[in-house]
Amino acid sequence: METSSSSKESFLRKTLERLSSTQSLKLQTEEVVPVAVIGLQRYLSEQTEGVQPQVDSYSYDVTLTDGVWQAKCFLDRTLNQLVHKNILRTGTDVSITEWSFVYSERRVGHGYICIEKLRCVSESSGILPHVTDVTSLPVLVKHGMESMALLGDVPLQVSRKHYLSLWNNDDPEGNVWRPYSPTPDVVLDVSKIMLLCDLESSFRNTWKPLPLLVRIIHKSRLRYYGKFGLKIDYPYQAYFEVADQSGTMSLVLWNELCPEFYQRLNTGTVLYLQNYTLKQSYSNRSHPQMDHHRMKNFSSVEICLNPRNPASVVTMVSPKSVLPQWRLPDVSYQFTTRSELQSLGNNSACDVIGLVTFVGRVERVRSKGNKGPEKYWTYRWVHAIDGTSNHPFILEIFSSSQPEVFNHVCPMTYLVCTQMRVCHVEGSLPYLTSSCETEMFITGYHKGQPYVTDPRVKSFIQWTKTLKDNVVLQKTRVGGHYCYPHAPRTFTQPVAHNSAQVPLVAAADLKRELESLQYREHKRLAIQGQIMAVRYLKCPKNTGLQGMDKEQVLDLSNMPEETVPDTQSNQREVAELPETSETSHSGEKLSASKRKRKLEISGAQLSCVTRAKMQTIRTAGRDASADRQEEEEEGKSESEELPAEECGLQQPNSNQGTFVAPQVNSDHDRLSWESNGWSRQRQEVSEHLCQGGLYQQSVSQRFTFEQKSALLQWSNLHPSQWTPEHCTDTIPPAVCPGYYQTTILGINKQIAVDAAFFPVAWSEDPRAVGLPQEPHGNTMLSCLSSGFLCPLSDPGGQSDAALPQPEEILASVKELEDTHLVCVLNLCHLSGDDVEVVIQKVYRVTDLSLA
Repeated sequence: METSSSSKESFLRKTLERLSSTQSLKLQTEEVVPVAVIGLQRYLSEQTEGVQPQVDSYSYDVTLTDGVWQAKCFLDRTLNQLVHKNILRTGTDVSITEWSFVYSERRVGHGYICIEKLRCVSESSGILPHVTDVTSLPVLVKHGMESMALLGDVPLQVSRKHYLSLWNNDDPEGNVWRPYSPTPDVVLDVSKIMLLCDLESSFRNTWKPLPLLVRIIHKSRLRYYGKFGLKIDYPYQAYFEVADQSGTMSLVLWNELCPEFYQRLNTGTVLYLQNYTLKQSYSNRSHPQMDHHRMKNFSSVEICLNPRNPASVVTMVSPKSVLPQWRLPDVSYQFTTRSELQSLGNNSACDVIGLVTFVGRVERVRSKGNKGPEKYWTYRWVHAIDGTSNHPFILEIFSSSQPEVFNHVCPMTYLVCTQMRVCHVEGSLPYLTSSCETEMFITGYHKGQPYVTDPRVKSFIQWTKTLKDNVVLQKTRVGGHYCYPHAPRTFTQPVAHNSAQVPLVAAADLKRELESLQYREHKRLAIQGQIMAVRYLKCPKNTGLQGMDKEQVLDLSNMPEETVPDTQSNQREVAELPETSETSHSGEKLSASKRKRKLEISGAQLSCVTRAKMQTIRTAGRDASADRQEEEEEGKSESEELPAEECGLQQPNSNQGTFVAPQVNSDHDRLSWESNGWSRQRQEVSEHLCQGGLYQQSVSQRFTFEQKSALLQWSNLHPSQWTPEHCTDTIPPAVCPGYYQTTILGINKQIAVDAAFFPVAWSEDPRAVGLPQEPHGNTMLSCLSSGFLCPLSDPGGQSDAALPQPEEILASVKELEDTHLVCVLNLCHLSGDDVEVVIQKVYRVTDLSLA
């Protein structure tokens, strides 16, 4: 498409001209002219003097295009919640109804367009399919401010110098981060260097220490410590563990040096360091477990590399320039097989390699306790096999400042995770959670890594040669609702409320929790109450991505698991960790159903209708609201590790999901039940939170190579930058027989909530791994208590006909009458107006124990 301003009239250019001609610097437009969102960028807000810090600590710049020009605009903070709910997102069309122009009072010749009101016109863009190259579109700026066009990767608010990742604070974001590049050969004079063992004794000395020659043996994730009032342009910190012939010591990379060097310094890199400083070690930070290196650890001081005072000099030494006489130690690993995992102690560290069979959707969990701006951790669950056990590794992988790896983990790839921590939880198989020092590598990133020569890695590769792709493919899954560890067999409420694995909340608190959920945020909590109604709902054949009418129903209750065509049956031929250039962009699958959502946002207020759509909560005359907190080390610490509380959470994930609408069944009486008193009590409840449907995002998909790109988009978070690949592929609807919609009435009979119960029905469901499977009678209560149907169907063996039918299970539902229960619920905001509320387990109150 031609991109010059003369090719056709530009709405954006016309709007800027009208803004320039008005005296008030404000403009209202009644004409509905859609523009496409091609970029969403986040950064720490400027703090207004004399004004209390706002609840939301971040600002957003939005890049729009009308197909002729592109313009970066500031989003008024009253509209931030549209980003929080993933309503305003890249790849969609919006209509701006009120604009303003803001001049910078602290910099001459600087200003920007501000979006004050908008309507979200459609979930997919009608403009972008006609743009051949969005990056070539000219940038629209006000006359006299053309130099701003050179600052395309800098926030519009002048006090901020760089952008943060859209959904977390851990990942590097933008062009300011220098990528890895081959190290040139250098000639070093190493005749006068200092050993690490001598640094501790020289800590108090005033003389300038000699250069260091060290190898990186561990690398931590990034830590962003920005907060209001902090006068540092790049408030980042990263830890490395370095070693020479005398032992190991921590090295800290500070501030501007992080964007310059973080992505270039890798495990195994040799460094020649000058103008460094020493400081006393910070005792509360996390450390990698390095006993297997069998080297002395010098822990009283740490090496600091600073951008100034003094400016450190960092020289990277190419591998072929490293000489044996330097006697630098090799990087060592402690790979553990799945069969050995059970014998490892809780919180011990290990490295693992496996063939990925399941990748969960990316989810977020809110951290609490820090004094600075609020933040989220992003994570996903992964299953990987290594041939030494019938059980896979169950991996809880948090962001490790490697978005290019984290977003591309998919089935059939070889995954290496270092410095994982073992977690033993009663009633579940042991699982591994990532630490601050975890690094991840997948197919395409193994070449040159120090672990490729490890004997256990070589043994794993030999095992993979015995596999056939089509056999493994039939056992692969992507995305869907997934929770781990499983709820304990006995619900115990500790005296210290905050120490509970699953916090017990009041029904009114549940309402607030639901309302406060942000995009892909997951929470797990429990409420007391009674189940007053149960309905079995059959899933639509398609759930939104293909535009299928919701009234079209296919009963899949007796359909066997789908099979994968035998398309790649050749035996895997690999002699080493295979590399591939096949990559795909992360992003969210855009819905093809094109549901029209027109949200008129005015100032700080949302209409009641808009709020109801955003929260997916229909209340009796009032909007729902929610908030949950989670523990974490205080933000004042110089380094922090993933809180233990977060490592045990289960996680949900989302995208544009389609609500599985209740169907009017001819056999309604057989597939539904109501408590005797519910018709009367329904009239007396103050609020009924009508949630609990099943979404396309709730059901995992079979992985295929042909749909790899689409499945990655579907299971990842929505991207901050639009590219043509983010709207081209489609995926088929998930196969799901149906689910039970339950209505839970709070113990004080004031608030009711609908929740979906989606029992595990077949053995290859990722949720079946490690699930305690003691036989039960398939009553409604026993299914709710166990989470699965008995016996689980085996697609390769038993027939699905062995599964109990919904009417058989519902025949026993009367045992729920007047039964006081504790219900464990998993909440996840999927996107827009879709919120997933799923029952994980119920307990009879008579079976509870108090501690």
